[in-house]
Amino acid sequence: MQTGTGKDLEKSGAESEIIDRKRLKDLLAKEDQLFTEKHPKSLALFQKAQKTLHGGVPMNWMVKWASPFPLFVKEGKGAHFTDADDITYLDLCLGDTGAMTGHAPEASVEAIIDRIRRGTTFMLPSEDSIYVAEELKRRFHLPYWQTALTATDANRFVIRLARQITGRKYVLVMNWCYHGTVDETFATLTEHGVAPRKGNIGAPVDPKETTRVVEFNDLVALEEALKDKQVACVLAEPAMTNIGIIHPDPGYHKALRELTRKYGTLLVIDETHTICTGPGGYTKAYNLEPDFITIGKPIASGIPASAYGFSQSVADLIAAKTSVEDCDTGGIGGTLAGNSLAMAAMRATLEKVLTEEAYKKTIPLADRFTAGVEQVIAEYKLPWIVKQLGCRAEYWFRPTPPKNGSEAAHAVDSDLDRYMHLCALNRGILMTPFHNMALISPQTCEADIDKHTQVFRESVEQLLGKH
Repeated sequence: MQTGTGKDLEKSGAESEIIDRKRLKDLLAKEDQLFTEKHPKSLALFQKAQKTLHGGVPMNWMVKWASPFPLFVKEGKGAHFTDADDITYLDLCLGDTGAMTGHAPEASVEAIIDRIRRGTTFMLPSEDSIYVAEELKRRFHLPYWQTALTATDANRFVIRLARQITGRKYVLVMNWCYHGTVDETFATLTEHGVAPRKGNIGAPVDPKETTRVVEFNDLVALEEALKDKQVACVLAEPAMTNIGIIHPDPGYHKALRELTRKYGTLLVIDETHTICTGPGGYTKAYNLEPDFITIGKPIASGIPASAYGFSQSVADLIAAKTSVEDCDTGGIGGTLAGNSLAMAAMRATLEKVLTEEAYKKTIPLADRFTAGVEQVIAEYKLPWIVKQLGCRAEYWFRPTPPKNGSEAAHAVDSDLDRYMHLCALNRGILMTPFHNMALISPQTCEADIDKHTQVFRESVEQLLGKH
């Protein structure tokens, strides 16, 4: 449903020397037609949906898929799903991490069904909540945990707590970050300083009043932003994942932790996507020492749930500054947060699905994905790269790895991106929208990965006129 622009079709530099933009435009029209011919039932459902669903979809950004209209899904199991036209797809999107467990994992399904039969929400704790907190403590080495429904909520709540216990108003984020629909994070750097990010709708407050923004890996800018001691917390992914995969420079996290401590700023690590690194996320794999961790999406096998953890010192400050009488009106919580269904799903997922054994399978498959794409890129001398983080891999249309969000954003090519996505979709593979990311589930197999490599090759050859 994306549409190309003249600007997109006039890329310059090394990319334009290889990609024939007229050919790309013609191929997009051809792939659009093929998709429409193959999906009459999805088209009919989309047309019907437009009468009652704004834009024809239940959530606004569902219009941003590469296809002329969205697929309507019937069911999914493991690494695959089937649409309304009874076409089955390899799912490398996996709900943009929400279904990283694979669709409907048996252990989680059994626990979810059992909990539904016994009641789902009581505004009271269940025994499962103790298991979940103990397991999160074991994995991430933070002693205290609370739950919410989404990673957005977890990040919002942590920001409130950080402001409360530091008495400071600013939040610092990385340029081109994404932490869910958190007002403070929809900000970017411009030549005039911090400004609302493009597409920021109805911002309640000018982000200059709430937010400081620096580039990932820029320690000089980080210290400059922290040194007046007005920043309550730094909110960061340990490796950026929503503008391509951007790894930290050697020594970056050590310096980040030292600088935040030096200036009395709390450090929040958002593991919602970087849980792909391993069972304890990037934090456990690289021995990070944050004050807070936030995580959501896959930890309940698709049931809405999230969690945030914090250190002993933070827990003591929260307790000292929080009144029980006022704790229900402080902007933290929610009637359904911590519900029994979410806790049962989280327990089953952590205990039986997102395990050490699962990662021992998924990470080598991501290695295989990366190697397959790299082979095609090398063979055709494309100025593209592939980056990997655990069981997540992504290709990007630039010749060298970006060091920060601005470098990655500068290489975004909407038409080329849509072409690669639509080619994959027409050949039975769903990639993550907005970028070229593949996520590997425990049910994905080598044949699935090899299918992607073949489709990727065919798409490139067609684009270059070799096929």
